[in-house]
Formats: sequence, structure tokens, C-alpha cells
Amino acid sequence: MYVFFPISHARHRIKYVNVTAHPTAAWKHRPRYLIRDRDRISGRGFLARAQRLGIETVLTPVRAPQANAVAERWIGTIQRECLDHIIPLSARHLRRIVQEFVEYHTQTRPHRTLDLQPPAGPRPRQGHGRVVVIPILSGLHHRYERAAA
Repeated sequence: MYVFFPISHARHRIKYVNVTAHPTAAWKHRPRYLIRDRDRISGRGFLARAQRLGIETVLTPVRAPQANAVAERWIGTIQRECLDHIIPLSARHLRRIVQEFVEYHTQTRPHRTLDLQPPAGPRPRQGHGRVVVIPILSGLHHRYERAAA
């Protein structure tokens, strides 16, 4: 299975996510820039289509994963914090898992590079009331909110 995720490098925010067993040029979303490695998935047909759509492709150096460190870090994060604990049963199941993790990653999970704020920005302060635990990914992760008083 392949997971496609355009990511905003400024706030580490995943803009879109999709899953497929057979990636094609039409399957990929239309970002402004495409920073890509030298994988054969993005062949001549894809590159020609990207050029026609006005997407500028930036090729990373050979054997240099740090050239695309933000994306590589996200791949490691979803692997460690999600996919090491859940076995997807189908492409549809993997899509649901990844989408739920992306929502958690974007809306809730603190990031050191963003002063412990999620990529979506700081959450509004809540008043008084008891703390309610909201399970994410069937309890693998949690979000905490205050209940209305």
C-alpha cells in the first residue's frame, strides 16, 4: 500500500492524505511543489502531468533522506505512534486509520518544533469543569477536554 500526503513544511500540517495499492499520476493531489525522492513510482508520465498542471517538482539528492526531513519525520511518527500498533486489514481500513491519525496529529498532538502546539495552532482555553477523555484510534491516543460546566 502507498500513502500520499502533501505536507506544509512551515507548520508540519498534512494537507491531504490518500491510500492506494496502485499509485497513478491522477491519484496524487495537486500541490504547488512536489519534493520527491528518486522512487520509480513518480515516473515520466507523472512528471509530465505534474508539469502540465503547473506543479514544480524538486528532486532530492541521491541517498539523502535529510533532504526531505519533514516528510521523513512524519513517516517515522505515524509508523511508531500508529502503524506499529494497528494492523490494517484493507486499503479502506488503512485509509481510515491514517485519516484519523492525521486529524490527531494536526489538531491535538504537540510538536516540539512548534513550541508544543499542534500544527493547526493552539486550542482555545476552556473554562472550568471536569476533564473528559476522548479516545483516538480506539484508545491508542487520547485528547483531553473540559466538559461544559
